[in-house]
Amino acid sequence: HRPPSSGLALMRHHPKEVGVVVGLTAGGTLAFYAYSTYMQKFLVNSAGFGRETATGIMAAALFVFMLLQPVAGWLSDRVGRKPLLIGFGVAGMFCTVPIFTALESVTTSFQAFLLVLGALVIVTGYTAINAVVKAELFPANIRALGVALPYAIANAVFGGTAEYVALSFKKFGFESGFYWYISGMIALSLIVYLSMSETRVGTKRGLHTGAVPLP
Repeated sequence: HRPPSSGLALMRHHPKEVGVVVGLTAGGTLAFYAYSTYMQKFLVNSAGFGRETATGIMAAALFVFMLLQPVAGWLSDRVGRKPLLIGFGVAGMFCTVPIFTALESVTTSFQAFLLVLGALVIVTGYTAINAVVKAELFPANIRALGVALPYAIANAVFGGTAEYVALSFKKFGFESGFYWYISGMIALSLIVYLSMSETRVGTKRGLHTGAVPLP
């Protein structure tokens, strides 16, 4: 007999998996919002570009980013989900501060495009596969709720507040604090990536025998 799909059943039977979803989402969703949604405002307010130029830079970078998603998904089907998540975690942790710092003094729109694209390439290791990773953590009877509830919480807390936090740091004259905040959150998610099991195992040909155990 399978337990009903409810928040109570989710927390009772899959607390570790819920924690994993929150942990792996926190750094990824913050990085995505910072590198995409907030980045256009950053290019105007901090890098000194006009609104139209900033829009053009972001449109070009996001177009390439879109094309990278199926490539990263294909790669994860061959090497596993975990290596891509770890790659994002390591690169995001070490490159976020240098990328944002360089953007503050960039002199051409092409240089800005390359830096923004570099950040988006890094977060592709998360965006392209995070949904399937979360789905592979739960059995079918509670999968939708297991993915949606903890993801929504982490997305609201970390991704939804990204712009507010960034502008708060800027308001208090410590804009680089936001860069370090992103790096720190990615580092915390990296710990989750390193400790979790490879979710691709046991899901070949679309099969799932249950929640993937954590070490």
